[in-house]
Amino acid sequence: MKLKPHHFHFLFTNLLLLLYQIHHSQAQPSTYGYVCSPNTNTSGYPCQTYVFYRATSPDFLDLASIGDLFSVSRLSIAKPSNISNPSFSLLPGQGIFAPISCGCNPVQNKTLNFLSFANLTYTFKKDDTFYYVSTHHFGNLTTYQAVEVVNPTLVPEDLQIGSDAYFPIFCKCPNITQLQNSVNFLVSYVFQPGDSLDSVASKFGVTKQAIVDVNRANIGPFDTVFVPVAKLPHLNQPPGVAPVVGVVEKKENKGAVVGLGVGLGICVLLLVLVCGFWVYREAWFRRSMEEEGLKEQKLEKGGRKYMKEMEQNLLLADVSDTLDKYRVFEIDELRKATDGFHERCVVQGSVYKGFIEGKVYAIKKMKWNAYEELKILQKVNHGNLVRLEGFCIDPEDASCYLVYEYIENGSLYSWLHEHNRGNLKWKTRLRIAIDVANGLQYIHEHTTPQVVHKDVKSTNILLDSNMRGKIANFGLAKSGCNAITMHIVGTQGYIAPEYLADGVVSPKMDVFAFGVVLLELISGREAIDEEGRVLWMSARDVWEGTEEEKTRKLMRWVDESLLNESCSAESLMNMMGVAIACTNKDPSKRPSMVDVVYALCKGDDFFYEISSNDFSTSSLKAR
Repeated sequence: MKLKPHHFHFLFTNLLLLLYQIHHSQAQPSTYGYVCSPNTNTSGYPCQTYVFYRATSPDFLDLASIGDLFSVSRLSIAKPSNISNPSFSLLPGQGIFAPISCGCNPVQNKTLNFLSFANLTYTFKKDDTFYYVSTHHFGNLTTYQAVEVVNPTLVPEDLQIGSDAYFPIFCKCPNITQLQNSVNFLVSYVFQPGDSLDSVASKFGVTKQAIVDVNRANIGPFDTVFVPVAKLPHLNQPPGVAPVVGVVEKKENKGAVVGLGVGLGICVLLLVLVCGFWVYREAWFRRSMEEEGLKEQKLEKGGRKYMKEMEQNLLLADVSDTLDKYRVFEIDELRKATDGFHERCVVQGSVYKGFIEGKVYAIKKMKWNAYEELKILQKVNHGNLVRLEGFCIDPEDASCYLVYEYIENGSLYSWLHEHNRGNLKWKTRLRIAIDVANGLQYIHEHTTPQVVHKDVKSTNILLDSNMRGKIANFGLAKSGCNAITMHIVGTQGYIAPEYLADGVVSPKMDVFAFGVVLLELISGREAIDEEGRVLWMSARDVWEGTEEEKTRKLMRWVDESLLNESCSAESLMNMMGVAIACTNKDPSKRPSMVDVVYALCKGDDFFYEISSNDFSTSSLKAR
């Protein structure tokens, strides 16, 4: 993309950075990020931590825009940053603390295994580049080289407006020793040209040596350093600046006061007349109610209306801290978008396709109170999860609607088992498997408390225009794990044995269901056949015997459409091995999703040169 003149206002600082890199290249850390170990017993990953972010003109001078950038609410920034009013504007360079979820993530690179970062999704706008977004938007909290590593399929010189990319924000989690020494956070801080170790230590109330111990002695401008703190320091913020909207001149105020006085006088007169009419009407109506049954019916109707209003108000109160993150739609908007929820707009079940202001959405009508699902969705943000755009509460009956991004190519189930059967190439299937694994890893490792989806299946995996997988439908999701429930829900063929037998809810039940999805991708068979036989049981018969016997049986068992491709038996065996491990009857012997992502990514097929046509849907559409 071609740079515009407004991009060059930070040219001087970037020249300083370039000179520093030339003269101090030996002392620099890897521009790809910070290597980590996924061993949660010693490393402390994943964790909730903070970055120190500086407000940037002109795009990021308010908490709403910064919250959108980091996918958090305004309140979650205002509280730790000592900002009394989240609606106030910020001054350029004003420092704040933004919360992030830091994880030790596997990367699809042959020389790098795991890097420590918070995985944020960014949607490209006109003239954006990896470099510009990293330095200007995210304030050098990442580098364009790191962005290229975590987005191996994107071409930096050909970024499409509206497309998404992952931006890895550098972070670290305290290890077990640091936690025992009361280091609760390692705050990500970008070293400025005028900074020194002494000044940074003073800002955070720690010692210079404490910073050196966590980082290294040679720290230069625009390096990300990690400041060890027991608690966040108190930021002395300047007085807030009220938003420009609503500011008027004194002369206009005077006229407004006069007009307001006249208006109030008229309103009071009208109110008196309306109240008099209402009193007369009520008296006449009560006299006309001769039967006691009519009175009871009126009371019952009023009670139901009151209860519905209470339910609506309670739901709004429950999600009040995320109202700035999601759009609250009006019910009339949704009715217009779906032609009155007409059946021709139905996508699947109670999900409708609707157009609002020229943009297409998926509108889900809830059959129950949506509070639990909203509570889960407000905690998650990842490119492999279907994004919630907003919600609506119908004031008539307090029913709830969730408004999601619209995913163009429908469910994985339809591509494997219905009209598109056989059109999924092996590389596309592998890419989808890795996408879903990344999404599950995120909800298992990067949310606190962790989230269990509980309903992973091919119908809940949607494919976008680039055939990238996204996990949908968090209606059964559970926040927290290792719980016991007597109410067993889910889909036959995907339910883990320990959940079916004892009601044990844990991330390992998602791992089991994901293993079944892998078996669907390999075989083209459904999770349960017409005779009631489950796929994961029949797969275990394939995986018996010597390696040669396994390979021979697998080649007879795989989807016939894959036999016409050049996909290697080694790649098929690799995915089959992961699927068998995931569907182990003993949950303690199943791998974590971190291990699954790593195992799927290490296959050689994934590192072959992937052209943009490999994931094109133009040749895959049903005729």
